[in-house]
Amino acid sequence: MIALAGLDLTDKLVVCVGGGGVAERRIARLRAAGARVRVIAPAVTGALAALAAAGDIDWRARAFEAGDLDDAWFCHTATGSASVDAAVVEAAEARRVWCVNAGHGGKGTARLAAETTSGDVMVGVVSTAGADPRRSVAVRDAIAQRLAEGALPLRRRRRPLVGSVALVGGGPGPVDLLTVRARALLAEADVVVHDRLGPTGVLAELGDDVELVDVGKRPQHHPVPQDEINAILVDRAARGLRVVRLKGGDPFVYGRGGEEVLACRAAGIPVEVVPGISSAIAVPSAAGVPVTHRGVAATLHLVNGQDVPSEATLAALRDDTATVVALMGVSALPRFVAAARAAGAPGTRPVAFVENGHTPAQRTIRTTLATAVQDAETHRLSNPAVLVFGEVARADLLLPAAAHAEGVG
Repeated sequence: MIALAGLDLTDKLVVCVGGGGVAERRIARLRAAGARVRVIAPAVTGALAALAAAGDIDWRARAFEAGDLDDAWFCHTATGSASVDAAVVEAAEARRVWCVNAGHGGKGTARLAAETTSGDVMVGVVSTAGADPRRSVAVRDAIAQRLAEGALPLRRRRRPLVGSVALVGGGPGPVDLLTVRARALLAEADVVVHDRLGPTGVLAELGDDVELVDVGKRPQHHPVPQDEINAILVDRAARGLRVVRLKGGDPFVYGRGGEEVLACRAAGIPVEVVPGISSAIAVPSAAGVPVTHRGVAATLHLVNGQDVPSEATLAALRDDTATVVALMGVSALPRFVAAARAAGAPGTRPVAFVENGHTPAQRTIRTTLATAVQDAETHRLSNPAVLVFGEVARADLLLPAAAHAEGVG
């Protein structure tokens, strides 16, 4: 009968008999667990010889002797000889030292589990009916994938002494565009402070005991000021809670993530930033609009559409080889277009408006700088929308023009 146990090998002697490729891989795991490794083998791989030369392992270049196990806590044998491995197991049993027989796992007294970790959680998989490493690895990989997806509970019941804040970029909206790191942090979170846009569907997957704080902004309506958002993050983390600040897009692309980092650091709160897919790139790509394209546009100029266009922005709008992407620019579109035309940007410059990108309601309006304002009014363009100005917005750049309906793609 097999019982799964976690062993603390920190600074404890592990004797490894055999110095081939299998031993090399296993020794790497044992060293990562903090063990002191002694290798008994007439010859070893080049990598193990280098470790021995550096003093990182103790290599004794000779055949195994039973006395090698006298001060060991754990043993691993992988000599390639069934009889030698069996002798090592027998000697280990006589000394009550657990021994892994890599040549025949079912004939050892211990097995190394197929492991995966997520945060401070380690999962090990072993077979109870004879050694079956391929099956164990397959099960381990399936569990690792679920952990990465945030589909398994990872939250610690006891709170850490010090809380933390993670500014997580959620991308343009679909839950499956969240990064692996983002999913893992959400699975561990005690509090999630979230925006209106982004992957809000993931919130339904969180436990009932996770506090959800909606601080979402809408055009001309900011019910929770930024200073108050900062205070919420600091307050919850100061209580020893793990806080995830879930944002749409990327935290540092018009997400005011920098202000939140400064607030946390000023309060002595550990803070990390997890990048996300920016809507400035993801939303146009969902509509078949590449923000750069060889031979068409080699420069990307990203702007806040609410701001008065700077000289750099106006220069980019005049440049046939530049793409200008404006976020949050629907209401200020007439002013933006007027400034561009006054600065000499051609009226024929292609424009694409991508509304509700990455949602079932996504639509694309193709127009030009000369008719952009009129077409936006005609089609009742509304937020959220990403505005793309440049030759990459041509309807026939990646697809035949016939594939698009007039005006709306």
